[in-house]
Amino acid sequence: MKHLPGADPELVLLNHYYEELDRILLNDMTRKEINELLVSLGFYKKADPDDPVPYEFRYAPAKDSPWDKQEPNPASTEQNQGADREPTGEPLETEPETQSPETQQHDPQAKHADL
Repeated sequence: MKHLPGADPELVLLNHYYEELDRILLNDMTRKEINELLVSLGFYKKADPDDPVPYEFRYAPAKDSPWDKQEPNPASTEQNQGADREPTGEPLETEPETQSPETQQHDPQAKHADL
């Protein structure tokens, strides 16, 4: 939580792309009420500040995280290890990319989480 002097304290909820979802005023709430609010919203409360956050709560309370399903599947990587070779062991011939960076189309409306 970040306190700005002279500003009313409020909780700002953001989505994965840092777009504002909701603002909740906190100025009339006690610390206990704020903690209860956070738990009711789905946030995880650690028993000790040094405790790790369980995996299922890493992106809580966010649902359908775009980063949630990026764990590599070891079975699929083992199956694809020889995918760049012919059955005889010879490398596959591939076409070089013909598009230059100037001709590649980019979506100007694309949203990036790393901004």
